[in-house]
Amino acid sequence: MSSDESQSPSPASGLGAPDSNDDLKPVLSPIIPSSPASPAKSDFVPLVTVVGFHHARGPEVEAWFGADEGSDPAVDYNWTLLPFMALSDGAHASEEDFSYFTLLRPETDEKPATSLFGISCTRQLDSSQLINRPADVTRSTVQKAVVVIADSPQFFGMLRERLSVVTQAWFAQREFTDVEILRRFQESLADEKARGLLNDSIDRDQYLGMSLRELIHEFKWQTLVLLKCCLLQPKMLFFGSKCDRLCMMQFSLLSLIPGLIRNLQDSADPELNSYEKSLTKPTSLRTSDRNSLLCYMGLPLQIFGKGSLFGPYTPLQQLDILADFGTKSYIVGSTNSLLLQQKDRYSDILINLDEDSVTINSQSLSRALTLTAADRRWIDYLTHEINETWDEANPSRPKTMKYVGSEEFIRLQFEEYILALISSVKYHNYLAANPNNPRAILPEVEGDPILDFGHDWVEAWKRTENYRMWNANTDSHLFDIVDPRHPCAGGLNIEDVQRRIAEQVKELHLDERFAQGREVLGRNFAAGREKASFVLNKLYSDMEALREAQRRRAEEARTASPPADSTPSAPPAGYDGGRAQQSVQSAGARAGAYIGSWAAWAGEKRRTSGWGAGWGRKTTSKPTDSSRSGSPIEKDYQMISAPVSRGGSSDDATGRPGTGASFSESILSGVSDSPGRPDTAAVSKPLPGPPVPDKDEDGFQTEGVRGSRDKTSDVKPLPGENGITTKD
Repeated sequence: MSSDESQSPSPASGLGAPDSNDDLKPVLSPIIPSSPASPAKSDFVPLVTVVGFHHARGPEVEAWFGADEGSDPAVDYNWTLLPFMALSDGAHASEEDFSYFTLLRPETDEKPATSLFGISCTRQLDSSQLINRPADVTRSTVQKAVVVIADSPQFFGMLRERLSVVTQAWFAQREFTDVEILRRFQESLADEKARGLLNDSIDRDQYLGMSLRELIHEFKWQTLVLLKCCLLQPKMLFFGSKCDRLCMMQFSLLSLIPGLIRNLQDSADPELNSYEKSLTKPTSLRTSDRNSLLCYMGLPLQIFGKGSLFGPYTPLQQLDILADFGTKSYIVGSTNSLLLQQKDRYSDILINLDEDSVTINSQSLSRALTLTAADRRWIDYLTHEINETWDEANPSRPKTMKYVGSEEFIRLQFEEYILALISSVKYHNYLAANPNNPRAILPEVEGDPILDFGHDWVEAWKRTENYRMWNANTDSHLFDIVDPRHPCAGGLNIEDVQRRIAEQVKELHLDERFAQGREVLGRNFAAGREKASFVLNKLYSDMEALREAQRRRAEEARTASPPADSTPSAPPAGYDGGRAQQSVQSAGARAGAYIGSWAAWAGEKRRTSGWGAGWGRKTTSKPTDSSRSGSPIEKDYQMISAPVSRGGSSDDATGRPGTGASFSESILSGVSDSPGRPDTAAVSKPLPGPPVPDKDEDGFQTEGVRGSRDKTSDVKPLPGENGITTKD
């Protein structure tokens, strides 16, 4: 099996000159038998049509280019949904949008039923810019789509750019009745078809669909989940607001299955099954030829056969086909959010491209699609290589410009994975068929290799139609061609755990979130600081304004008040320290003069009339006639001029501290005995108040009185005098 001509007829019999045509048959027999991997060339000529939106009738076909004169393919082939497929929901929200769809060409007397593929470019123009505005154009914008219908989507990658240029040029004319550019465009496509340029044998799978680098960069490990899901043939629903991206995502996923893009002839209707009818089991192999190897291994795995449907863009008018009993599986896309409300009815798995999320609605499907440690290790390796070479300016090409991480590298890795998968399943079946044969076990393979691909997934795959077709038309010993081993075989190890944790932490985008948090915190802090500064500045301004207002009011009051007079009650306009000190000194001098005058008068009365002569001595005082005194002080102090004690001498009396009244007497008496005092009896001004006596350290108030021999006089209370004290 390792030679280039393994399992092919021996050419030895054909080395000499053949004697008959029978001798030529072994030599001229094809190495690769007729197989759907190399589909027969179709004579279908590409068609170009224009679909417009009428304000009353809705989407409708306006013109055909390339069809027979007087014929309408939409009517002949019953393409009633063509206008709705060409003008997708939400196309008016963008300047330019693309839609991809499938059409069924019914069976005729000369040709069998098959699938056709359409691509449309939708644009819109302001109706006011039209050179000749038709009467039926009542809306502010005119929306039209230029559509190309071909027998294969294989060259749609190249056709998309040409269609965009042609549509833009046609709209730039601002005259939709001039369709010469569209007619020439269809003629060029027909000429290329006639010359075989559209049916060459070049593998163009990589030119259709979005970049595989973008696919894995967005969905990461879920890319492998989606691929394995396609092989299980469930009901897959893709949703996205952008129709172009929605369709490209599906084509990219299908291109991961080698040879499938070139064999979609049964994808337009669940009743088609031409692929299986023409499928034959290969009997020869050339290992140096990739196509020969893929054909011998049973590729492509045909997931669109009897009961299956493929609709890159499926309008709501086609939902009845999805709900039909004969439709067992499909891969469809929609831009209408109404399907999201009925996702449980129309899908087993929902892929939301707007949110980059995958939702599995079936528990059995979810269990089967759980990736094993080997699967996760393999897809994480691809994701790591893509992320390490990611270039935002050119996502489809690695920034290192090397092979690792490129589109071809990714496609080859998936091809290797699928070949290892089908080889491992064949080996598993062989072991199950020969349980007691030790020679059936390959020494270089440890255990059952399908465990690395997922036992539940393999069991679910065995129940699908594409497995049935593949297993019936392939050799049972495929594991002799390709090693039945997972590309990243092995159980879970510590490196897998570390890598998975690192990837999960990386997917959290903590740096970006922290950066955003720091930015938000910085903005809030700056705003708070600005507000606090504004409040403080406003408070300071208000205080300054208040001070200024008070100062102005004081100045206005001072300016409006009359000049200050000599009246002591007039309040000063301002505080003057020198003037206040002078006022205190003058007040003290006047108070001293008042006290001195009264003391001189009292002393004079004492010398002349004997008033107060007994103070401080042990003699009884003589009664005096109070009528002789004509001054106020005699009247004031007559009540405290005590008579002679009833008990005799004051020596036997018990001393006690004097009261305020007695000390007032002693103060006046002491001051009146002072020598050199002038007689101030004539002063008529009233005394403001008694002066404050000095204090000794013992807390008693004493006064040195002239004529007393003791420093302090003895005072005793008289019980019958109502608390009035006298001096003995």
